[in-house]
Amino acid sequence: MDYMKEFKSVCEKFALKGSVLSVEPYGEGHINLTLLVTTDEKRYIMQKMNTNVFPDTEGLMANICAVTEYLAGKGVETLCIIPTLDGKSYYADESGKYRVYDFIENTVTYQKVANKEVFKNSGAAFGEFQNHLAGFDASVLTEVIARFHDTPNRFENFKKALEADAFGRAKDCAPEIDFVLAHKDTFAKVMEGLADGTIPLRVTHNDTKLNNILMDDKTDMARAVIDLDTIMPGSMLFDFGDSIRFGASTAAEDEKDLTKVHFDIELFRAYAEGYCGAVKASITEKEAELLPYGAYLMTVECGMRFLTDYLSGDTYFATKYEGHNLVRCRTQLKLAGEIEASFGAMGEIVKEILA
Repeated sequence: MDYMKEFKSVCEKFALKGSVLSVEPYGEGHINLTLLVTTDEKRYIMQKMNTNVFPDTEGLMANICAVTEYLAGKGVETLCIIPTLDGKSYYADESGKYRVYDFIENTVTYQKVANKEVFKNSGAAFGEFQNHLAGFDASVLTEVIARFHDTPNRFENFKKALEADAFGRAKDCAPEIDFVLAHKDTFAKVMEGLADGTIPLRVTHNDTKLNNILMDDKTDMARAVIDLDTIMPGSMLFDFGDSIRFGASTAAEDEKDLTKVHFDIELFRAYAEGYCGAVKASITEKEAELLPYGAYLMTVECGMRFLTDYLSGDTYFATKYEGHNLVRCRTQLKLAGEIEASFGAMGEIVKEILA
């Protein structure tokens, strides 16, 4: 694809500084098409938003505008939305819906944990991110994906996909199906706690992978939390757990060789030191108790989502080859099993850090 030819006219709908010199693919995101736009003055990130995943563009962009303006007002480095020429937060035409951010220079993202210090820094970053938003009124936020981390509901969706087996794929993933079904009684703890008030409702990021933090390219200290599409009310257990799911693995999310996929408890310790250190003054006893469970829950939920998408014909997550979602599912379920077996040791680490 000639990205310059395809998207230059869209770029020109935004209040960019300078003339557009190039447009090229950027990053490794699953959902939106992300492009690096270079002008003769500076660089920008433009995204063609996935409206199948995020149909409520108005609500989504209102969330991002509200949160980034709040953070910027507190002096926190964050995404800066570039308005359209007519002052809107995004541009829409027959080809799709687009938004543009300033490119945050001199930063890097990590697809895999480079070392324990980087992971500890990322834990501190997401902990501080939650702290910065402690005074934010969550009631103004739109739930852009209904029941996003409602794991029991994800299980119901999985069962429907399994029953339909529209593409005849269930025969190829019997062990994975059996794993999910065998763990069905472990999925409801957080949703029940939010419902009865024993787990506090907080403003959460809901997609706290390591690659959603921009790190300073010289110091490896966190600069900015990005990918704010799923900012919603939720539980800190979601944010903590998703970070562990992604970062405390010894292999990539789509590693085919499962002998390389393990839960690294020392990486768990590093992240917990950063995160718990940041939220030490505000975390409740119940939340602290459930942090290991949160890591398990987000991992098994993600594996279940990959499996559901595989059974449904790969309609949600972008895939690069036949069976990609099944490969992803297998890594997550392998991790979930190892995390579950490590609950005792993980709990002791959390107690030590918070003591």
